This record gives sequence, structure tokens and C-alpha cells, in this order.
Amino acid sequence: MNAMDGAERKQLIDEIIELQSVGEITLGMAVCRLRLEITGYDQETFAQMCGMSTRALYQLETDKGNPTLSTVDSILRKFGLRMGIMAANGRQRTPSAVTGTPAKRRPVDKNTELPHGSPSSRSRGAKPKGLKTRRSAADKSGKAATSQGDPGNGRE
Repeated sequence: MNAMDGAERKQLIDEIIELQSVGEITLGMAVCRLRLEITGYDQETFAQMCGMSTRALYQLETDKGNPTLSTVDSILRKFGLRMGIMAANGRQRTPSAVTGTPAKRRPVDKNTELPHGSPSSRSRGAKPKGLKTRRSAADKSGKAATSQGDPGNGRE
């Protein structure tokens, strides 16, 4: 590996970000290029540094794995990057999917009501208002639950 100064490293990272954000390389290819061209580490060394198995890193780099978001984020942070959201079309590139600088944040008015069903309008895991609760097995079969009679046949 050639010794790179900070400006060369930043230029290479920016190039990889650009290629990934316009879809010319996959996330796995980007991680592989970052690993090889920035650190020069082999998969085993880099995987150990990231706290993951060599197999998991191989699968990520070849786009065969299904890494968690926290795994990808922890790898990107080794290069001063973080995950983000970007427009699906290549025209709007600000902010990029992977950036080295934090995105500008707009203040949020907590008193503004969000549309029903939007992810932020309810807590994680909560059911949207208006949905019926899960039906019991007796309700699903169309038979009324009985409290008397023979429990074996469901008749009174």
C-alpha cells in the first residue's frame, strides 16, 4: 500500500462515494475498495478490526450477505463516513447516501400533527389507530365461543 496523505485519502473516499451514490458500484464494492485502497488490510484483519467474521465481511463485499444497518454503519465510521438517505434518482445528490459531513438539520415543531399512519406519528411497534385487534381462533372459524356445554364439540 502506498502511503497516502490526508488530501489523497479524502479524494479517493469522495470518488468511491460518488460512484456508489450514482449506482456505478454497489455498497459491497464500495466497502471492498475502502478496505483495500484506504487501509490496505486483508479481509481477515479488517473483519477482526470491525468485530465481525471474515465470512460476514466477504458476504458484504460480494453483495451476498444481509448485514444489519449497525454493521454497515460501524464499517463506514472507520473511514469517517456514516449512512444516510438519498433520492432514488441520480439527480438530487444532496445529501449523499454516504457522506463524510453531517447533514444540516431542520428544527422540528413537535406540536405539528403528522399524517395518520406516518412512521413518526406512533411509537415503534404500536398498531395504527383504528386497526382491529387480533381475532381468536374461535372468531376466525366463525363459531361463537361458549362458556357452557361440552367443550369437545363447541355446542351448548
